[in-house]
Amino acid sequence: MTASTLSADLPTPCEPGTDPLPALLDDWLGRHQADLVALRRHLHAHPELSGHEQNTAAHLAGVLTAAGLTPRLLPTGNGVLCEIGPDEPGTPLIALRGDIDALPMDDVKDVPYRSTVAGACHACGHDVHATVVTGAGLALAELAARGQLPGRVRLLLQPTEEKFPSGAPQMVAAGGLADARAVFAFHCDPKLPTGMVGVRSGPLTAAADMMRVRLSGAGGHTARPHLTADLVHALAKIVVEVPALVSRRADPRSGISVVFGAVHAGQAANAIPREGTAEATVRVLDRAAWGEAPALVEELVHAAAAGTGTRVEVDYSRGVPPVVNDRTAAAVFGAAAAAALGREHVVEAPISMGGEDFAWYLEHVPGAMARLGVGRPGEQLDLHQPNFDVDEAAIGHGVRVLVHTALAALSDPSL
Repeated sequence: MTASTLSADLPTPCEPGTDPLPALLDDWLGRHQADLVALRRHLHAHPELSGHEQNTAAHLAGVLTAAGLTPRLLPTGNGVLCEIGPDEPGTPLIALRGDIDALPMDDVKDVPYRSTVAGACHACGHDVHATVVTGAGLALAELAARGQLPGRVRLLLQPTEEKFPSGAPQMVAAGGLADARAVFAFHCDPKLPTGMVGVRSGPLTAAADMMRVRLSGAGGHTARPHLTADLVHALAKIVVEVPALVSRRADPRSGISVVFGAVHAGQAANAIPREGTAEATVRVLDRAAWGEAPALVEELVHAAAAGTGTRVEVDYSRGVPPVVNDRTAAAVFGAAAAAALGREHVVEAPISMGGEDFAWYLEHVPGAMARLGVGRPGEQLDLHQPNFDVDEAAIGHGVRVLVHTALAALSDPSL
């Protein structure tokens, strides 16, 4: 595939008195759907892990450059920002974000576009996100060239979504949200059939933090636990009691969850170790509760270990805030999806306890993330699995919805 194949003109608008956009998009996607699929497959076959997306960024920048745009790379070379539309004072601007990093796992699919990189796989759909945002940008650029774009659109092709610290603050620092009135993004959802979009106002995904608890104390023989700090017993109390206690100390409506995923201590059944660790994720749906979570959880860890004689150290690491969709932005997204695909193809997205660094953008401007249905009939695939794949027809649906969303957001004075 050559980048220039994505830059052909949109057709002449429809007859006076009719909305030209559906016909414009029908024609443009009819000409370029195969090129967009080829772009997605190139990205899928050449994944790059978080923080190392230089080749991916260069390829996407090349596609945009071939269409007559002037993308710029992040100083680190692994992300892309691209302006579309007239740069005039007072011109409204909205941003479209697509993440571009892959996950550290092998691709087990038997497909022609299988990952060519050992230990790296686009198992979360970021190749689709990047393709949809790029495609929407190219279509919007053609509208801008015809004087039919009522403002500016900034594409944010972002690195390092899958790793802490994540790439969204890096994009913001590079001017990604400068003068933006709103930001929008898709996330693939294999549980939604292709052709469907899920939109939700309010909490969509949870904050995701990490906690590591280290205990130390006098070890010894299991025959004489009274002469030791029984460290394994203390770890067990923390692992069992902290998740239960947090549900009594925090408002249950905040959706706070502490789940331990790793516990390490000792090597022999008859020896009490001198140190051990337990690691957990802390997830929260409420923004205010997320702010209070570190102090609360650390207090509960110390309370659970009290009386065990162990020394306690808590290393609490911030991950990402919750994604809380702005009400107006979500309404614009939903109405645009209905205009693009039909009202029967728009549903309410469920809340997820997974984390998403799109939340960092929402700390600065209103915005919304929606779920793009990529499910294929007869398959029960899930995200972050090495066999993950999508129905590539979803790419065209995503482009169509983002173009409608950009135009609606630029024209909505309430944003």
